Amino acid sequence: MTPNNPHSHPPPDPRRPLSFPAVHPSDTISPATLLSSLLTLSQSILNTTTFFTQRRNAREATRQVSLLLIFLQDLHASLLPNDAVPSLSDLHFSFQNLHFLLQDCSREGARLFMLLKSRHVASQLRSLFRTIAATLDALPLHVIKVCWEVRELVELVRKQARKVTFELDPEDQTEAQRVNSVLQQFERGIEPDLNAMKRTLTYLEIKTWIDCNREVKFLEDVMLSSASSVSDEEEVSLLSGLISFLCYCRGVIFEDVDFPSLHENSQSEGRSSGGSEELSCEKRPPEDFRCPISLELMIDPVTTSTGQTYDRISIQKWLKAGNRVCPKSGERLTNTELVPNTSLKRLIQQFCVDNGISVAKPSNRSHHRTGVSAEAGSPAAAHAVQFLCWFLARKLAFGTEEQQNKAAYEVRLLARSNVFNRTCLVEVGTVPPLIDLLSTGDRTVQENAVAALLKLSKHSSGQQCIMESRGLAPILKVLNRGLSLEARQMAAATIFYLCSVKEFRKIIGDNPEGIPGLVEMIKEERKTIHSCFAGKDRLHRSEDAIMCGKKNAVVAIFGLLLHPQNHSKVLAAGAVPAIVRVLSSSLDKAGLVTDCLAVLAALAETTEGARAVLEAEALHLIIWILKSETSRVAKEHCVSILMSLCVHGGSGVVAFLVAESSIMPLLYWIITDGTPHAAKKARSLIRVLQEFNEQRTSGLVGSSSVLRQPLIHMS
Repeated sequence: MTPNNPHSHPPPDPRRPLSFPAVHPSDTISPATLLSSLLTLSQSILNTTTFFTQRRNAREATRQVSLLLIFLQDLHASLLPNDAVPSLSDLHFSFQNLHFLLQDCSREGARLFMLLKSRHVASQLRSLFRTIAATLDALPLHVIKVCWEVRELVELVRKQARKVTFELDPEDQTEAQRVNSVLQQFERGIEPDLNAMKRTLTYLEIKTWIDCNREVKFLEDVMLSSASSVSDEEEVSLLSGLISFLCYCRGVIFEDVDFPSLHENSQSEGRSSGGSEELSCEKRPPEDFRCPISLELMIDPVTTSTGQTYDRISIQKWLKAGNRVCPKSGERLTNTELVPNTSLKRLIQQFCVDNGISVAKPSNRSHHRTGVSAEAGSPAAAHAVQFLCWFLARKLAFGTEEQQNKAAYEVRLLARSNVFNRTCLVEVGTVPPLIDLLSTGDRTVQENAVAALLKLSKHSSGQQCIMESRGLAPILKVLNRGLSLEARQMAAATIFYLCSVKEFRKIIGDNPEGIPGLVEMIKEERKTIHSCFAGKDRLHRSEDAIMCGKKNAVVAIFGLLLHPQNHSKVLAAGAVPAIVRVLSSSLDKAGLVTDCLAVLAALAETTEGARAVLEAEALHLIIWILKSETSRVAKEHCVSILMSLCVHGGSGVVAFLVAESSIMPLLYWIITDGTPHAAKKARSLIRVLQEFNEQRTSGLVGSSSVLRQPLIHMS
């Protein structure tokens, strides 16, 4: 069977479905420009020919546009009276909205969503054509030079546009009711009839696994795009239910369909959405997740009448103080109502889980959805995911190798979505069979298995289950001898998440394959691909995988260093010279630079670590990064390293820094513009350098200095 090509479709439209960002033509637009644009827009509407819903209504809409196109083609811009321009501008505005609406009805990935919105879409079409009829009423046909046949055609369209009903398509209504019935069954905890779900998929021409996955991705993007706006509880519930409906179909109905193309889609998923996990030592939330008032991570985001979002506690204090303007925009608040922003809250919770951040829980408040169903988005979504998880667990445990591979990939996708999915997958027992799959001789199977475990390791129950199921040794085996670089770097990322549990850091550090394996990944270099078919894209992916592997290994080592007994093991494995080499060759990769500096800063806090940093000849490099790096976090790490080297490296290091005339201005800049923690370190380093300089001036260096003689000779 020939696999479908997931890249054969046009790029996705970033516009949110059923949004109409139409722009009214300028009052100063020339008749020629307006007419030309109208002709182009009309033709674009007629070129939209494939509709998955609203088929009858779309045919009627395009038929009427085709009649108006005849009229537009008969116009001559030079003979167009000024009185006609406003009406034609209004027609242009309506055509833009019609174009957006018909695009949504034919949009790849939006088929199920638009089916459930069928009644609303029919109403929108009806409203648009009433507006077009009103525009044609105002059009001064008596002064426009067109033949009488065309004038009669416009009159015909005007009458039809006013009378056309654009009723809900009976077939759309039937299928929408079928989907709602399935969602209601899921909500009651009943597993629906697969044949009913298949009929809906057939109606929407969702024929393959890739078609179904495209629908899932589209709905997930819609959920994400609504995060910064006031969220509608019913809309969130609907989207969650539809996503779970499609995930169930993707995993169960399309179990064996077009499976050969899965690996190609896996590579695409890995590059675009996190299949190749890239970590960071820094767990700083995006600015959109911070409250504009407190600048802290929002726990309970709410939106005011001005559309700005704040943490509930902060904005309530602001209002209680008698303020009636928006703190961010300065606009006057029309009311003090605070609307919960549930979509943003879900994203923040997901970020916290992914990065091991613990936040205080807000006080309990009444809510119509509680418990696990709230995390899933709706009760229907919760039960659909539970049924799918049981199905995947059975396939992992008892299926053929091909079924196990497919199930591992489905777990990989499902666990990526949210906390609830991960919890379900762990609870039904997917972890032990996934661990067993790590020993396979098939590269794709191993990649899918370790990627699935990586996603599950982000949850505390997944971390515990992996360790209790003796999964550490197989994961470390993949880290050291995995069948692909992608599998190895994902194993390194899994180690990082396991390190978030305090007692696991010692266990991993004590394993002879743990720390040495991570250091070897840091040393990894791209091997020359000799195949004559090795193109630039393949080389680029190889380099990306190597850099991602290095970064994940560095971050995993950072996690292990939180257990003090692991410091000596990291040093013994040769981590410092390996990290310094990466640092010197990757100065254009800000994230990797910051992570390498974080590890060196942690190691330099001990005498042995400082010695290793100096022996690796990193001092010049650290100073250069301090001068050139723009990241405040990176500068903070540089100051920490220099302070530790002064304390543990002796007066030779201090003398070297004193001789560097650019150091002092940089330290004072950090005191002014750096983070509070960095400013504190900068002040300490300034005191050390000033004390040394005073002692040297008075001839006391070497006798009363609190700093020891240099451990390493400085050139």
